[in-house]
Amino acid sequence: MSWMGKVVGGAFGFLMGGPLGAILGASVGHQFDAGLSGIEMDETMHPGDQQRVQMAFFTATFSVMGHIAKADGKVTTAEINLAKKVMDELGLSGDMRETAIHLFQQGKAEDFPIQDVLQQFRQECHRRTNLTRMFLEIQIQAAFADGVLDQAEENVLHIICGYLGISRIEYQRIKIQIQAQQRFQGRYQQQSTEQQLQDAYAVLGVSSSATEAEVKKSYRRLMSQHHPDKLVAKGLPDEMMTMAKEKTQKIRKAYETIRKQKNT
Repeated sequence: MSWMGKVVGGAFGFLMGGPLGAILGASVGHQFDAGLSGIEMDETMHPGDQQRVQMAFFTATFSVMGHIAKADGKVTTAEINLAKKVMDELGLSGDMRETAIHLFQQGKAEDFPIQDVLQQFRQECHRRTNLTRMFLEIQIQAAFADGVLDQAEENVLHIICGYLGISRIEYQRIKIQIQAQQRFQGRYQQQSTEQQLQDAYAVLGVSSSATEAEVKKSYRRLMSQHHPDKLVAKGLPDEMMTMAKEKTQKIRKAYETIRKQKNT
């Protein structure tokens, strides 16, 4: 059973506390109170435990996503549909999807504690850099869902990087890779060979002048960073593995495109 199934089923309560615990508690309808009858508290769960990290990742992902959507001051049906589109891409359904929607709505509130949420999220992840990178990738992907990244949204992304210890240079690199992934996936059949190659190199984060060894090194590093089993072991919720698998497929496709060109 997933962590969400256990939470919704009332099999245990968790002592994560802080803003993430309050936000998730409100979204699933529980008052996570140590004295609340009917919920068994698990005193063995500490920061860094996998299920606790999964809860933190899921909660921060969709609440911060809602905060970014509201960054320009508008709350529209289109923004909600964008969030649902991301949920579709992540393969969320049932209780997971319903909770994600509630988290998204909470993130749009004017008093959403973005700094506190990010600070706790980083603490819960315990230096799991691949996991925090995946979190940022999801936020960038969501911000680009409507094809436009306005300044207000980018300001929030900069705040995220600051709290997660991600440099501006690394942020720009990840942003370029995300944009290239979206082009590479969405318009591959319509692209010229040259355009395919340009995006393939960008997906791998290397220049078109990179040597075969440099391309292979970047490919292996990215595959390791996005390996679904490794990410789940570090705290990525099982239900979000679909996204990780899709990312590795894009990375592999980009690598194969470059290899094909170099061997011709």
